[in-house]
Formats: sequence, C-alpha cells, structure tokens
Amino acid sequence: MKIVCKKSNLLNGVQNVSKAVPVRTTMSILECILVDASQGEIKLTANDMEIGIETIIDGTIEQPGKIALEAKIFIEIVKKLPDNDITIETDEKNMTYIKCENSNFNLVGKSGDDYTYLPKIEKIDSIVLSQFTLKEIIRQTIFSIGAAEGSNKLMAGELFEIKDDVLKVVALDGHRIAVRKVKMKNAYGEKKVIVPGKALNEISKILPGDTDKDVEVFFTDKHIVFEFNTTTVVARLLEGEYFNINQMLSSDYETKMKINKNSLFSCIDRATLLASEGNSKPVIMQIEEGKMLMNMNSAIGSMSETIDIEKTGKDLVIGFNPKFLMDALKAIDDEIIDVYLVNSKAPCYIKNADETYNYMVLPVNFTTVS
Repeated sequence: MKIVCKKSNLLNGVQNVSKAVPVRTTMSILECILVDASQGEIKLTANDMEIGIETIIDGTIEQPGKIALEAKIFIEIVKKLPDNDITIETDEKNMTYIKCENSNFNLVGKSGDDYTYLPKIEKIDSIVLSQFTLKEIIRQTIFSIGAAEGSNKLMAGELFEIKDDVLKVVALDGHRIAVRKVKMKNAYGEKKVIVPGKALNEISKILPGDTDKDVEVFFTDKHIVFEFNTTTVVARLLEGEYFNINQMLSSDYETKMKINKNSLFSCIDRATLLASEGNSKPVIMQIEEGKMLMNMNSAIGSMSETIDIEKTGKDLVIGFNPKFLMDALKAIDDEIIDVYLVNSKAPCYIKNADETYNYMVLPVNFTTVS
C-alpha cells in the first residue's frame, strides 16, 4: 500500500476514529486504526465491538492495500509531523514507512485482513435531522445518564423515542431525569431504542454541528448507525425495556417560581465555593413571595443570597444537590425559566410551556445532612 494525503485530513480522520479505540482489550488488533486503501478510497476504521467509527479522507492512492497501525503512536506521529503531505507506504511484511518532508518513521504494522470490520447494517429504517439538532439534544441530556458500571445498565443509555415527526430523548440516573423533544422535518413510524451513552458522547465530540447539514440515523434490532459527512458511527443498542417515564413525571405542583436562569446559576455557583471536594453540601432554597433566599452551610463557612422571583402558590423550603441543578440549567437556553415544586420531599421540575425540555431533580433531605 502507498497513499499520500494532507496532514490536516489525516489528523482529523485518525482523531475522529480514535474515539472507538478501546482503552483496555484482550484483542491487540483492536488497539489499532485500520488504514484501508483497497477499495478506491482511503478509509480509516476503529472498533471496540460496542462502538465502531469509520471515516473517509481525501488523498491519493498510489498502490492499494491496507494496514492496521497501533492507534496511540500513529496519532502522536501524525500530530507532530510538519503541516505538509504525508506518505504512508507498507511492504509485504507489514512494515510501515511514514514520511513527511525530512521526517521518516518506520512502524511495525499488523495485517489489515485480521482487523474486525464494522458490522454490515441493512440501511432501510432511518430518520433525518440536522447535525446541530443532534449535537444539541446530546448536550442537553447526556449529563443525566447513569454510570456504565451501575446496577441498572439501561441507565447508561438514552431512550430515543420517535412518534410521527417528534423525537423524544430521555436520560436518567436515579436522581434526575432529562427529557428533550424536537420536531423533525418529516413524520416517521413509531420506534423506541436505547442508545449507549458512550456512543452519544463520542458522536457529540466529532459531529461538526452544522445547521445546514444533516445526520441520517438508521435503526436495526441490534444496532444504530449515524451517518454524517464522510463519517459513519455504528453502536450496539442496549437491550431491555426502558423505564416508564410518564409515571415518573408529574404535572402537579403547589409552588411555581419564575426566575432568571443566569441569576440562579450564578448564585448556586457561588455557593459551591464552600463545598469541599468529595463532601457535597446541599443548597437550601427558601421560596417566599417575590424572593428566594439561598443558603449553603459547610465546615468551611456559610453563605446566603437573595434572588428576585415571581411566585405562585405556597411558600417552601427545599434542598438540592447543587451540581444536579447546575447541569440542568446549563442545558437550557431560555433566559427566564419556570420551576415547579410540590413540597420539600418531592421532585422539582424545570420545564417550558410546551415541554420541549423537562428536567426533574430529586431534593435532598437536608435536615439529616451533616
């Protein structure tokens, strides 16, 4: 194999696919990036058997072939080469020669024939949405997923539910729920799948987010495929029945406050200065007519701050994990938000009128917090 391509094209390609290189694996071939120039195009592939990414880059194929190169050293070499054309050439023993201007590297590669390709997906059932929309949906929900090593594996994924022309995405971790709804250009058949959070995280990192370019999303019984620009991401779906979100979300409330989002965020942010690392303390909200008094007490000290609000309903005192509130607030673009509460033991909901976003956060029993 012999190919020539610009450094910028190669670097962008290897960095994109590297998101699917496993950190730890018993299969050493999966620690590599496959460079495949055997089919008339230069395709880079990485695959950890749960998520696979491939991308096509511009370049010249002087001799077709393919090689698997250890990802970590390959990426570092490409990063540090001069900003010029890079030539990659292999011999019959898989020795790989990487040249750029006066720099020459010799790497021991592995046979490309031994590499595990991405699963072949029958691309029939799909939806289309803009890159910007998908990137925003992920940003506005991903913080609420549970840990992959948690007791309930489904919490490590997000529900993608399609009904007519609406895509609803849900994430939860047992302490909070994030729901986002977006209207798509076309109507589709009903569908529910659980997409691994890891795959969505990596997609959000490599997705350009253009408003005028689309992502096509394909579904099968076991996989989901995202295609955008010259990149394809394949992920294995999580199996199981997702949680009944409708039973968890309530429209009842006894207290509603309308508040400036940035003012609330900044106030909580200041309060967290008193929370020592690994010893999170709740923020206490005392909601009264026309104002909310926020308090934080810790071993370091205490703070209090008053924020103007519009309140309807009962006065209320309630405590929250500050990080959970801040995560939700960062995901909302509205300047003024509505917060719905029932009592000091019940969840709060931050949502807009048409519920295109709905964030639920469980309160903290601050009377028992030391």
